[in-house]
Amino acid sequence: MKNKKRLILRIVVIVLAGAFLGIQLYSWNARSLGGDKMPMPLGFATSVVLSGSMEPELSVNDMIIVTARDVYEVGDVVVFQSYGSLVVHRIISIDGESVITQGDANDTPDPAIKLSDIKGEVVTAIPYVGLILSFIRSPLGIILILGTAFFLMERSFRKEKEESLDELEQIKEEIRRLQAQQEAQDQPKD
Repeated sequence: MKNKKRLILRIVVIVLAGAFLGIQLYSWNARSLGGDKMPMPLGFATSVVLSGSMEPELSVNDMIIVTARDVYEVGDVVVFQSYGSLVVHRIISIDGESVITQGDANDTPDPAIKLSDIKGEVVTAIPYVGLILSFIRSPLGIILILGTAFFLMERSFRKEKEESLDELEQIKEEIRRLQAQQEAQDQPKD
């Protein structure tokens, strides 16, 4: 039963570490080679709020979850790419393909963007989780997560090996006991 649990744990760790690494590689590739600051491999993405332009609704270090939409409306909080940076602001007007946005804490609207520049709409925000997300996405965070996964796998294998050796030693001891018992029975009686 313990071996089944360990096998399941190993599979889960491998799948999660593989998925994490795959998404990180995909995102890095999209950002580095494609210039896409917010790749959305499954139709959604996460990001971290870096400024207070959307206070009080969004604060610095909030993690936001963004999903792509087919249609955007006035009042939607959206993420768009502007000059190589991501911006999170509210749509204040739409005129055909031209969209005007503005941060809730800003006094003036942003320059017009195209509807196609919008990456997606912010569907939820989780306060302060952005600090953790930023760390996880850093090279040190990636190394730490993969190192932890490797450590858990190695620990699981080592424990299984120790249990196998203990079980083997118990079997050997039982064989020795049975041999001694057999030798005692085979000795001539006076």
